[in-house]
Amino acid sequence: MSGMGRSDVATTETANAAGVNPGGHPNPGLPPYTRGIHNDMYRSKLWTMRQYAGFSTAKDTNTRFRKLLKNGQTGLSVAFDLPTQLGLDSDHPHSLGEVGRVGVPIDTLDDMKTLFDAIDLSSISTSMTINAPATSILAMYVAAADEFGVDRSDLRGTVQNDILKEYVARGLYIYPPEHSMRLTTNLIEWCTENTPSWNTISISGYHMREAGCTAVEEVALTLSNALQYVTSAIESGLEIDSFAPRMSFFFSSHNDFLEEVSKFRAARMLWHNIVTELFSPNDPRSSQLRFHTQTAGVTLTAQQPLNNTVRVAYQALSAVFGGTQSLHTNSYDEAIGLPTEEAATIALRTQQIIAEETGIPFTVDPLAGSYLVEEMTTKIAVEARVLIEDIQSRGGALNCVKSGVQQRMIHESAWKNLNSIESGDIGVVGVNVHNDDEQIHDSGLKIDPDNTKKCIERIEIHRSRRNEMTTQAALDSLKHACISEHNVMEPLIAAAKAGATIGEMNGVMRECFGTWVSPSGV
Repeated sequence: MSGMGRSDVATTETANAAGVNPGGHPNPGLPPYTRGIHNDMYRSKLWTMRQYAGFSTAKDTNTRFRKLLKNGQTGLSVAFDLPTQLGLDSDHPHSLGEVGRVGVPIDTLDDMKTLFDAIDLSSISTSMTINAPATSILAMYVAAADEFGVDRSDLRGTVQNDILKEYVARGLYIYPPEHSMRLTTNLIEWCTENTPSWNTISISGYHMREAGCTAVEEVALTLSNALQYVTSAIESGLEIDSFAPRMSFFFSSHNDFLEEVSKFRAARMLWHNIVTELFSPNDPRSSQLRFHTQTAGVTLTAQQPLNNTVRVAYQALSAVFGGTQSLHTNSYDEAIGLPTEEAATIALRTQQIIAEETGIPFTVDPLAGSYLVEEMTTKIAVEARVLIEDIQSRGGALNCVKSGVQQRMIHESAWKNLNSIESGDIGVVGVNVHNDDEQIHDSGLKIDPDNTKKCIERIEIHRSRRNEMTTQAALDSLKHACISEHNVMEPLIAAAKAGATIGEMNGVMRECFGTWVSPSGV
C-alpha cells in the first residue's frame, strides 16, 4: 500500500496545474474516460477471463488450456519458462534447472503447434507474456497459425513486448536498450500491416508494482514507458492513429481496495489527457487506455495459503470496479509453487462468481460520485503527472533507464514497505498478525524431474530431422535484416518455418546487437 492519507485532498489549483480535471467527470464512454472507455461497460460485454498458465511441456500446458476453456475461461494467457524468456533453448547450459519450471518451454515451431493443438486461433484471444524475445515468439505463433490455416488478419490477442520494464524491475532482457526498442517497434510496425486485431504491446505496471513501487508510481512509470514507445514508433515513421488503438496496458490489483479502484480511473484519465496534449490524435481510440489486470502475486503468502483466496477475491473485485477489460486471478497456492488444477479452477470461479452472482457488472462505474474515490482518483492523477513530467524532463523513460532513475525509485519504495511490515505498521494476516498457524503447506504442483531431459531429447530429434542448409539460409537472412535495419519479423517467421530454434534466432540477434547490464539503481 502507498499509505495515501484519506484526508489528503488534491486542490483544484493543484489539479489544474498538473493537467488534471478534478470532479465532474462525464459519463462512461466519453473523454477523459475516467469512468470507463465504453458507455455500457460490462452490461453488454463482460471482461475477458484469462488464467495465466504454462508449465512442464507444451503438451501438458495444452491440456491445462483446454481444461480452462472447458470450464468457461474466455481467453488464453501463456506463461513461458525462464530460458524461453531469455531466448535460450532448453539444452543451453544456462537453462539447466529452469526448463518448464515457471512456464512452458518453447524451442521450436513444433512446440508452438503442440501448445495450441485443437484450439482455434481464429476464435480465441491469446495473451503471451514475453518481452525480450517477443519478435521470435510472435513469429512462431504466426508461423503456427499459417500452418493451421488461420488467416493472419483473424489472429486476436496480445504480446507483452514491453522491454523497458524488464530493465526497470524484472531483469529478463537480452539486448542493449536501443536495439530492444528497435525490435519492439519492428513488431508494432509489422502487426499494424499484417495482424490488425492484434494488440502489439502491453505496457506493464504489474511487474514494477510487484517489485515494490506504490500505486502512484505504478501509474507514472507505466505511462512514462508508454510515452517512450509512442515516441519511438512515431520516429520510425508511423502515425499515432495507425498503432495507438492497438496498444494496451497491464496493471496490478493490490490490497488497498479503494486506492486500486481510484488508480485505474486515474490512469485512464491521465493517459487520455497526455496523449491528447502531446500527439493530437484523430481516432478517439488512440487516447483510450485499455488494460488487463492481474491480482497481486506479491501479496500471496505461503503461511495459511487458503487466506489467499480472500485476498484474490477482493483484488479482483477492485479491478472490476475499476473497469478492467481483462482479468487474471491468482491461485491460492502460488506462493508455494506452480498452481494445482484445483487452485486454478477456484481462481477462475472467483471471477465467475463476481460476474454471475454479485450484480456488480450491471452498473457502470458503481463507485462514481463517492467523495473518497473521486478525491483519491484526482490525487493519484496529480501525483503521477508530477512524476511523469520529471521523467520527461530527464530525457524520457529510455534515458532514465540507463541511469537507474526508475530502479532507484522502486527500491526505495520496496524498502519502505518491507520495513513497515517488519515493524508491524502494515499487518499481513497469517504472517505478522493472526499467525497462530505458521505452518507452510507444501501443496504446489510437482514438475517431472525428467522434464529437462525430455525437452533436450525433443530438440535433438528436431535438429536431426531438419534441412540444415535451409535453416542456415533463413538465419543468414535474419542476420542481414538485423544489420541492414530491415524489419525482422518476416525473416523470423521464415526462420521458424525453416526449423530454426528460439535460441538460434536470438543467438543471431545477440551476435548483431550485443548484450547489456542494467544499472541497479542502488
